[in-house]
Order: sequence, then structure tokens, then C-alpha cells
Amino acid sequence: MSHDPTAAGSLPDTTDHPTDDTTDHPTDDTTAEELPTLPTDRRTGCPFDPPAELTALSDEPLRRLRYVDGHSGWLATGHAAARAILSDPRFSARYEHLHLPMPLSGMEGVTEMQPAPVGDFLGLDAPEHTRFRRLLTGKFTVRRMRQLSERVAQFTDECLDAMEQAGPSVDLVEAFARPIPALVICELLGVPYADRDRFQQHVATLFDQAADVAAKGEAFAAVGRFMGELVAAKRAAPTDDLLSDLTSSDLTEEELIGVGGVLLAAGLDTTANMLGLGTFALLSNPDQLTALSADPGLAEQTVEELLRYLSVADPILRSALEDVEVEGRLVEAGETVTVSVQAANRDPRRFPGPDRLDIHRKATGHLAFGHGAHQCLGQQLARVEMAVAFPALLARFPTLRLAVPPHEVPLRDRANIYGVVSLPVTWDKE
Repeated sequence: MSHDPTAAGSLPDTTDHPTDDTTDHPTDDTTAEELPTLPTDRRTGCPFDPPAELTALSDEPLRRLRYVDGHSGWLATGHAAARAILSDPRFSARYEHLHLPMPLSGMEGVTEMQPAPVGDFLGLDAPEHTRFRRLLTGKFTVRRMRQLSERVAQFTDECLDAMEQAGPSVDLVEAFARPIPALVICELLGVPYADRDRFQQHVATLFDQAADVAAKGEAFAAVGRFMGELVAAKRAAPTDDLLSDLTSSDLTEEELIGVGGVLLAAGLDTTANMLGLGTFALLSNPDQLTALSADPGLAEQTVEELLRYLSVADPILRSALEDVEVEGRLVEAGETVTVSVQAANRDPRRFPGPDRLDIHRKATGHLAFGHGAHQCLGQQLARVEMAVAFPALLARFPTLRLAVPPHEVPLRDRANIYGVVSLPVTWDKE
């Protein structure tokens, strides 16, 4: 699931606000203008690697960083530093405390975040966040997620059947990577089949790099209306799904609609991009592809390594509520820290040979789902989806390969949920 506050539905404020410049200064002799900005350009080199400039900045686990609005904050690239920050309650996840390290796709010029809308627990701290988290954690148990594996397998087979009928060339994103998580999250929340296309269209706009602020705002409002209708239907006639379970909780109507919208949106985009980009990575590493095809029992280990290697949800932002020392550096109250998940997951001090995709690696401890109190609730569901989908895809199409040269695969390089816009593939028909 996504850690992107805009993906979860909290659109940044586009009005001008005064900023508190008391913390917008470096603590050493370097001026703010001389500080590096967050590197985001992946257009050169390997499409699966972090930007080369980011790798160059990773020699220090925590260093100064200049933000879009001129704020002088921090960049955490070391695995230990990232874990420490994400697990420390002295660092806030509240959107209104955060400075943006990079322009948001489709929202260039926007530098500030609104407070989290009602029900968006991703942008809250304890004790408000704890209330939502405790309520939802019991709904996302490993046991419950594994119980969904049969339905995941069914949805996967249906997508593969449609691919086979349409083939031997398809866009894997449209045919496979996007529909599987959409069907699964709709199943989990109890979205009626008749409404699934409408929901998917709205959510797709939220994640569309080409969509502007107005279009994203309209899509966000549409998801809210959709969830309002769905909550009312579940209250009137509960069914066996997570959203119906939540209608018996102490959540208000507005909170329930907000939570449902966050779960719907977050349950789709990150997993969809992992399936698309993960397939691209496997096709680009034939030895790893062959190893997984020969031994589907490696599926769960492969998923963990792909999560580490690709780190599609990046970065995670936190703001210091008080002065905190991390890695011998003093992060002052009010300063934002950009935690680079992709850099932390490529930290050679934690993962030897980190730039190599190795599905035999024990990649436990990666930060692809975050860490600490805000660690992704849906991580077990995402794992189940990928562990089922990747082996099934390779078993059905053993000759699967790219239909275009690798450098022609369009990348989502302007979003903080990384992936492929499309993935043209082909295979040999028997």
C-alpha cells in the first residue's frame, strides 16, 4: 500500500501561506542555496536503480537537504538512520508539519500540505493515529490476508485467460498489473462488481501523472461520494467484508468514508506498480526469471527481494517535534526529514551487493513498507498478491518477453510511487 499522502487523497493546499523561517536554516556554514535538492532523475542508467545523484549523496547516512520552498531540512539515506527516524514518535507524520522536497506531479508550484482530511490516518500522530490503527490492525491479519489467496489466484487466472485470448502481445499494466490489486481491494472492502469500473476510473485519475490539480481534485471528490454511497449501503445491509465490519465500530460516518477512501486508493497503486515494474525487472534479469520459473517455491523470497530492490513508494516524510539527535547530527524541532526508502534499501552496510537483484537473498528488514507505527497496514495483502501473481504469470507464459527495447518502456519518473506507465510484452503462441 501507498505511503504517498497525495495518493491517499490529501491534496496539497494551493493557497499561499507564510512559512515559519525560524527553522529554515542550515546548522553549519553551508547556506541554504548551496545545499543539494532531492535527486529524482532516473532517466539515465538502469531504470531500477535510484538516481545516480542520490547514490552519490548516500555516502553520509544523514545530510542537509534544500526543499522546494527553501526550507533547510534533512535527507536520510542510511538504513539505520531511516529506521531510527521512522520508529521515533518525536518525528511527526502530520501533513501540515511537512515541507515538500520535490514538486508534486501535476502540482508544480505547490509547496505546502493541508492537514489530513477526516479519516486519513496516514497523516496523523498518536493518539489520533493509534485509535485508527488499533481498529484496523485486526482487519489486516496475516491469517485473513492468506485466506484471500484463493480469490487472488482466481482473479489472477481470469486476467491470464483474458491475456491469452487477446495475445500474443498486450500491455501488461492494463491486462495484469492494474486489474489484480483493484479486484482484490474491491473484494476486501465489498465493492459491488457493478461499481468496480467506476471506482477504478476515479482512482486511476488520482495516480495519473498527466492529470492536473483540478482533475485530481474532481477524482478525489468522486471517490468521496462513491465511498459515501458504499458506506450507506453497508450500514443498511452488511455483507462479509472489511467495510461492513467497520460500520459496527465507533467511527463516525465521515471517518468511515475517509478510511474507506484511503484503503481503496492505497490498496491499488503501489501493488499495481510493483507487479508492473517487478515483471520488467525479472524480464531484464533472465537468470532470476529462470530461477523463479524453475522453483515457484521461491515466490515469497522473490517478492521480498523485489520490494527491497525496487522500493516503489518513496520517499517518506517526517518532521521533528523536538530536537532529536540522529547519527550524530542534531535535527532541530520543525525540520523536515526526507527518508529515502530506495537509498536505505540499497545501503551496502545492510544489504551486501545491494544493486544486484538476487531472489536467493534474505531481504528481511527492508523498508519498502515503511517502519514503526505507520508501517503499511496492507503489507501482507500486497505480499499475497505478488506471491501468487508472479509465478502464475511465468507458468502461463514461459516465453514471456518485452515487446519493445528496454529503453523504450515508459517510466513513471515524475511520481513518488515509481513504476512503468505501460509494459508491452509478447510471448510465443503454441
